[in-house]
Amino acid sequence: MKKIEHIGIAVKDLEAANATYKALLKSEPYKTETVESEGVSTSFFKTGESKIELLAATKPDSPVAKFIEKRGEGIHHIAFAVDDIEAEIKRLEAEGFQLLNKSPKPGADNKLVAFLHPKSSHGVLVELCMEKNQRGEKEKSK
Repeated sequence: MKKIEHIGIAVKDLEAANATYKALLKSEPYKTETVESEGVSTSFFKTGESKIELLAATKPDSPVAKFIEKRGEGIHHIAFAVDDIEAEIKRLEAEGFQLLNKSPKPGADNKLVAFLHPKSSHGVLVELCMEKNQRGEKEKSK
């Protein structure tokens, strides 16, 4: 794991949260997008080397909607950048971590992502993420 890539924050109202974080960070989100497969709309803010991802549910049965219903708004996950997501998934599985995804899937912000179950990381949902174009670069170098 190279670094913390971003911290995900679950919110009920993306527009209201965008206004809050715009005032807090003195900047606009650099990207907003909807990830249909996850049932979320997202906004990304940069602050120095760090990123904040705001996540709002677009479907009542999405994981983020269920999270907010159970725990309320707040920190949803911490994401770590990795060089080789497939290798990292295998490594973590061998270490005994419970995976929510045994193979990477498309995520927001041009990433491939996979998640670890919070039960295996002391209550924290951990996201592994890798730039989609890194996969192509790795295959070219083989």
